[in-house]
Amino acid sequence: MLVSIITVSFNSQKTIARTIESVLAQTYTPIEYIIIDGTSTDNTLEVARSYQAKFTVSTGKTLRIISEQDNGMYDALNKGSKLATGELVGNINADDYYEPTAVETMVNHYKQDHFDCAWGNLLVHKPTGDFTKRARIGKWWSTAGWCHPAMFTRREVLLQNPYACNNMYDDWDFITRLYTFGAKLCTYNELISHYNFGGMSTQKNWVQVKKRIGMKYAIYRKYGLSWLHFPECIAIEVAKYLLG
Repeated sequence: MLVSIITVSFNSQKTIARTIESVLAQTYTPIEYIIIDGTSTDNTLEVARSYQAKFTVSTGKTLRIISEQDNGMYDALNKGSKLATGELVGNINADDYYEPTAVETMVNHYKQDHFDCAWGNLLVHKPTGDFTKRARIGKWWSTAGWCHPAMFTRREVLLQNPYACNNMYDDWDFITRLYTFGAKLCTYNELISHYNFGGMSTQKNWVQVKKRIGMKYAIYRKYGLSWLHFPECIAIEVAKYLLG
């Protein structure tokens, strides 16, 4: 079974090599690897292209690199989903990386459970210390047990439910849509990916914190979930601000 992996990049020359190497190191084949670059102005493309020769038919892994203007990360992920031909699709950001057995683990679970979308654990790397974010779906729908960089989804599901391309929480909009519409979601207590803490969702600015609270709560309400998610959104975003 072919698996497609998508990496979205923009000016990622310092980190994308580790991401690419983690795909090369996968114990599973065949893998179709697609890098969607947003016309980087640094050496991201040169770094990515330097790995082209290592992705060959004999290794069971292929690499396709596309660089063009896009409307942000989620627009690029939508493009990648349309280009993908694998039955199962994973996405790993250009500053994150997979465990060597990540794809093999998720394929084995997919063959057994036939999920629409699933994710495993995430090892979060922070300047103040690392911690494991455990994958789980509780009775209360929350971001607490959701790990986007460790997520694999059936390609058809991605095509039927493209990212909304509204804001930085389009990924949460996507998975909440699947949850409320009754898709088969599974979680596995196994390490899949490594995530480097930072980026838009952790900017230390009270104005940005308030904005993120509003965006996240709007998603809950969009899908008819309880207003009680509002205090949860406040608590999570304030915690991010205070704890870094």
